[in-house]
Amino acid sequence: MNLPMRPDFTGKVAVVTGGAGTLCSHFCRALAACGAKVAILGRTLSKCEALAEEIRAAGGEARGFAVDVTKEESVKAAHEAVLAAWGRCDILINGAGGNSPAATSDDEFFSRETLADPEKKSFFDLTTDGFSRVFDLNIMGVLLPTQAFARDMAEQEHGCIINLSSMNAFTPLTKIPAYSAAKAGVSNFTEWLAVHFAGTGIRCNAIAPGFFAGEQNHSLLFREDGSPTDRTRKILTGTPMGRFGKPEELIGALLFLCDDNCSGFISGVVLPVDGGFHAYAGV
Repeated sequence: MNLPMRPDFTGKVAVVTGGAGTLCSHFCRALAACGAKVAILGRTLSKCEALAEEIRAAGGEARGFAVDVTKEESVKAAHEAVLAAWGRCDILINGAGGNSPAATSDDEFFSRETLADPEKKSFFDLTTDGFSRVFDLNIMGVLLPTQAFARDMAEQEHGCIINLSSMNAFTPLTKIPAYSAAKAGVSNFTEWLAVHFAGTGIRCNAIAPGFFAGEQNHSLLFREDGSPTDRTRKILTGTPMGRFGKPEELIGALLFLCDDNCSGFISGVVLPVDGGFHAYAGV
């Protein structure tokens, strides 16, 4: 694997939730290439095991573990399984997250026409269940793994936690209010954790990706014939670099934040990797 840097994580145990996903699968490969034992945690065990097999075939060490990060007992069971396999966690990547159609409106701006159309979904049609699912996945999906794995870090007085935030945390995007609010919570919680654990040797930071095309957002970005949607046009117009990011372009930020030699005095930071999106006011 071609890495932008290669810190030595030999002997370290890295736990990655959402590990088989579009972005976090690249994180798993990179951490393994740097010598870490990588625990790939995800809802679909077969996907985690397939990625682990790929990593092992490339000479790394990895195993897949089933988990539902919104369920305390599931997270506890995954923690116990990782602990039995390799020992205490040194690096925790809270990468599980996502949005739900049940928490997505059809319109960017309030429309009386949408309100009167039973075939369309306005803000007032969003359900508490849909909102709760998004919040559970993104907020509880950080809280529960951190409670489980950071206890080990506190006992050994050393560790690194990386949460996956979003550009939504800085500026909420239209149509996806639950996801935007949840990711803002992830950024705030990252800062809280950094302060709370400051005396324990645990550093906590977050990466806020800009726009990366993947399975979860494909239908928002591309039509069935593969042509870009109006939303894609707006995204690229608002991104000074004029393109979507590539998953491998997140690896440098990940390895930098995980390596004590590079970022030993950095904690509580939410690092945008966004092609300039956050810096651009549109004029």
